[in-house]
Amino acid sequence: MSVTVEKPGPGKPAAAPETTRSARSLVDAVFRAREISIAGALLLLVLFTWIAEPRFLNDQGIKDLLLNAAILVLLAVGQSVVVITRNIDLSVGSVVGLSAFACGKFVSGTDHGVLTVLLLGLLVGAGCGIVSGALVSFGRVPALVVTLGMLYIIQGVDYWWAQGQQINAADVPQPVLDLGSGSVLGVPYLPLIAFAVLAATAYVLRTYRGGRELYAIGSSPEAARLAGVPIRRRVLGAYLFSGAVSGFAGALWLARFGTVVADNAHGWELTVVSAVVVGGVAIVGGTGTVWGAALGALLLTTIGSALAVLKVDSFWQDAIAGALLLAAISVDRIVRVRMTRALRKRSAR
Repeated sequence: MSVTVEKPGPGKPAAAPETTRSARSLVDAVFRAREISIAGALLLLVLFTWIAEPRFLNDQGIKDLLLNAAILVLLAVGQSVVVITRNIDLSVGSVVGLSAFACGKFVSGTDHGVLTVLLLGLLVGAGCGIVSGALVSFGRVPALVVTLGMLYIIQGVDYWWAQGQQINAADVPQPVLDLGSGSVLGVPYLPLIAFAVLAATAYVLRTYRGGRELYAIGSSPEAARLAGVPIRRRVLGAYLFSGAVSGFAGALWLARFGTVVADNAHGWELTVVSAVVVGGVAIVGGTGTVWGAALGALLLTTIGSALAVLKVDSFWQDAIAGALLLAAISVDRIVRVRMTRALRKRSAR
């Protein structure tokens, strides 16, 4: 999805409705094709691995795939909202680690319920997101610098707080652990939660004005400003959302694994960015969908699981992720150039 906001100047006619609809149809078709190709690659990977090792798709194998992908899908959704605005958040992994440890510390040896844990995770993540968002939107500090700094700050706070301590599953209330291991009709809770967040975010981005304005900011910040889009508030909101989702994912990390240390989710930042870009969200902003980002996350997770099943060195997982990232950026550039030419030809008719 791509939205370009342009305010006609004096004597300049507004774009014809037919041209606008045609442009949107072309953009939507391009990204639907991108997402379909990712889904096809995912299916081929699953099929190949299943042929090589039939146990890959037994009941437990499918559950493991869904559980392993759930947290990465959540982080990809939050990251997508930020990247769409032509920004980036490199602190998501450290926020997950801080949130998981904070939640574990809070509930250790107590009988706190699931809602309390999830709310605490949301608050921790939202606080981190507000700091990053305020510095980027109101402080006008480059997003790469801000979020990289936040990554190290949050990691330092987490290590200082933990002091080598580990939260064990035996100290976590059983209802919290049940959230990570329970299921409905055979489907684990965590993938269902991730899907609910994914669907709600996709609906807001496509339906509500605030969601469409995020695409407008990423497509052309200057045009968005001239059109009256509150750029600073929208960018702050994007970082707030990304932080809150990361904190929420940290609470789910506690529920999923039970045992928590200071460096949980360490290094996940680049994995999340790779999932988002591979899924079709342009690193330069303005295009892509959270559905594509979720498919990218599922593809990377499945690659990791397939390599483990096929007994391939885990080093290749990072190498493949890097190769996919470079390929996705190259494809984005080619598609953007060709799409621009096509739109110009249609506008000239």
